[in-house]
Amino acid sequence: MIKVGIVGGTGYTGVELLRLLAQHPQAQLTTITSRKEAGMPVADMFPNLRGRVSLKFEDPATAPLHQCDVVFFATPNGIAMTQTRELLAAGVKVIDLAADFRITDIPTWEKWYGMTHACPELVAEAVYGLPELNREKIKGARLIANPGCYPTAVQLGFMPLIEAGVVDLKYLIADAKSGVSGAGRKAEVHALLAEAGDNFKAYGVAGHRHLPEISQGLSRAAGQVVGLTFVPHLTPMIRGIHATLYARLTKDVDLQALFENRYRGETFVDVLAPGMHPETRSVRAANICRIAVHRPQGGDTVVVLSVIDNLVKGASGQALQNMNLLFGLPEAMGLDQVPVLP
Repeated sequence: MIKVGIVGGTGYTGVELLRLLAQHPQAQLTTITSRKEAGMPVADMFPNLRGRVSLKFEDPATAPLHQCDVVFFATPNGIAMTQTRELLAAGVKVIDLAADFRITDIPTWEKWYGMTHACPELVAEAVYGLPELNREKIKGARLIANPGCYPTAVQLGFMPLIEAGVVDLKYLIADAKSGVSGAGRKAEVHALLAEAGDNFKAYGVAGHRHLPEISQGLSRAAGQVVGLTFVPHLTPMIRGIHATLYARLTKDVDLQALFENRYRGETFVDVLAPGMHPETRSVRAANICRIAVHRPQGGDTVVVLSVIDNLVKGASGQALQNMNLLFGLPEAMGLDQVPVLP
């Protein structure tokens, strides 16, 4: 059994990790930390876990994280980087669900996240945990930078086009919408029901923290710098991301075959049949990215529709997918949940 610790178990990604790990046949939850809720039974805060998780939250200062085989950081940005060096030295593998190790250029990271990086030497070692791109590297890693939710949906949607060299790399557009849970489990005015409900708005148009992460991934796939416009939106729903992606074709290509061939054999990417439109509800609570590719009016613009659950394939499910790869388990172990409808 894999001994698992979670740092920051009271947020949405934390409880989603708990939900998934409680059903994993090879995972043993050993410690879950929360400075504020130390001593509280986990199931008292999250009643969906009654009968599944019997642990209490522990203070991160005294929790025996060094005794774990793997530790997940489901914490705000800037926390994992202060503890990772010590955990790695103790032989513990680390999967960070925040952004501390995603961006390889340290000045760029410090600009977007507004703090000095505590362990820049580990950033170069960290493996970006998008399995559909870095599967073999993930298997041999000690430190995984779990991708962000928007970056997962956008990169999986653009990747086949960029790898095939069939679009103009200077003009890529990602128009993405997210549910309110993407903002985290904290009290903020914009996330109140009376503010977010019955409403739809763009935000971060001038620049969003996920922009450099997406640009870095797409540029790596292209082998050159790409031009990307990324506009996120907040939608009045709890879970889900819908990314509508636009690019200009430079070569005539069978788009459907391109996407089907790229993702053939990928358990967690579902390429829909021609003419279909994926819905966020079709992936709710499951570790799946559903993709459809369109060429409106047979013109030179390709439109890719990519949907995920931001808390699963966009965060905790992908983190568990990475854990399976790290420990030589079947990649889909513990991740065969059927999406929830209605």
